[in-house]
Amino acid sequence: MKTKHLCTLGLLFFVTSYLLFSKVLPDFQDSIDFAHWFNLIGACLLLSFNDVFPKSRLNSIASVVTDFGVIAHIGLCTIDFIMSGFGNDDFAREQLSQHISNVPSISYPFVIVGPSLLFIGLSLHALNFIKTNTISVAMVFVSSLAIGFSFFILKNGVYMLLGCVVFVSGLGLLLLRKEENELTLK
Repeated sequence: MKTKHLCTLGLLFFVTSYLLFSKVLPDFQDSIDFAHWFNLIGACLLLSFNDVFPKSRLNSIASVVTDFGVIAHIGLCTIDFIMSGFGNDDFAREQLSQHISNVPSISYPFVIVGPSLLFIGLSLHALNFIKTNTISVAMVFVSSLAIGFSFFILKNGVYMLLGCVVFVSGLGLLLLRKEENELTLK
């Protein structure tokens, strides 16, 4: 499987997770937390973006930031798997949430700052194309900010989903545009 295919698969898994997070669909995740499984698999597949774009100093920085973001997503998903393991025990879930909030060595890298690094890293990758694909890059940057705003400020799943759709579309267009440029060069 080509690296671009892994990127595309990662984008599909990632946007599917946000579709499930948004609660737009009926909830069918009683026994299995599909949203976080899709998010975890999608985030890991998004590591492929580190290899698909041209190598540069910016790409190297973006790759490190993306790596840290994926590590943070793995931690966040692990925390959420534990939370979903409590089932209907809201008291136990609240106790764990309080504990995580009170421990900065967990809350900052895995809940507050860390997962945002994935969006920052992928946005930095997109920045390589600012001169040739300005609209796609703008889609990635603006939507990554919108996702964070809708999560931390608005706490609205539908806006997060819309931001993710634009984010994934921008990155997808960059993947497609790169393929078109390669075909014309051959």
